[in-house]
This record gives sequence, C-alpha cells and structure tokens, in this order.
Amino acid sequence: MPKFLRTIRLDDSDTRVFDDAAAAGEWAVSGAFAFAAMEREDLAGKTGHAFAGGFLGLTTFGRSTLVAVTEASARDLAQIERRLAEHLVARYGAPSLQLAFPAAGAELAMILGVAAEAPVDAVLTVKRRFDAKGRIEQRFGRIDLDITASPP
Repeated sequence: MPKFLRTIRLDDSDTRVFDDAAAAGEWAVSGAFAFAAMEREDLAGKTGHAFAGGFLGLTTFGRSTLVAVTEASARDLAQIERRLAEHLVARYGAPSLQLAFPAAGAELAMILGVAAEAPVDAVLTVKRRFDAKGRIEQRFGRIDLDITASPP
C-alpha cells in the first residue's frame, strides 16, 4: 500500500505560528505552490513561517509543522487529488478542475516519493528557502521520536 502524509500536533504551537493551523489528522502535501508567486519580501511574519516550514492540510487548508507517514489506499489518493484540484480552482484561480488535475497530480507524486523513503509513523518536517535563482527549494527531514515510556 502506498504511503502518504497526515498532519500531527504535539502541542498547540501551530495555532500561534500560522495564520491558519491545520487540524491533526488531515491528509497533507507540501503546499509550496502557494508561495510560487511571492517575493522574498512578502514572506514576513506568519506567512514567512508557513513558507519556511509548513505543510498544507487538505481539509482546513491550514498549515502544520509536522506530518506523519501513514498508509493510504488508492481511494484515499483519488480523494486527495480531487480535493487538491478543487482547492487549486477555488483558491488559486486554476481555470477548470480538468486543468487543475495535472498540478494536483504532480504535488501528490512528489509527496508519494517523499513518503516512500520513510517508514510508517515517521515524523517529517520541511524546510524551504529561495535559491539563488529565486526558485523554491525544499528539504524534507525526519525527526526520531522515542515515545515509549519506561516502566516506573
């Protein structure tokens, strides 16, 4: 079964860091496309935080600092792609749903590639910046959490 990303929250910091925080458990993509038309000087404050390290949740379309790798069915992936394509039309002015599907598919393919390289339940981060030519560069990282409690 393919792997994809879901938002997680370890605390409520995302509600203070981002204008709109994603809820825990949303399917998520990078969402770097949201910043493609922006200049460096547009990325101040909470928008800058979203650019630098926020994944895009696909229910609320809020941002999340952390995501977890999980399995996704073919049906899940089809729903994710459709939801993202609809968002590209509604929020970013894609001329039609039909024309938005290739962009949504490209975003999904990228996330499927990222998730494939990590085990299920791995916690991932993203770091973004503009490269010297003004293109968005992304690096995905993994946080190793040991949440097992030692017996008293």
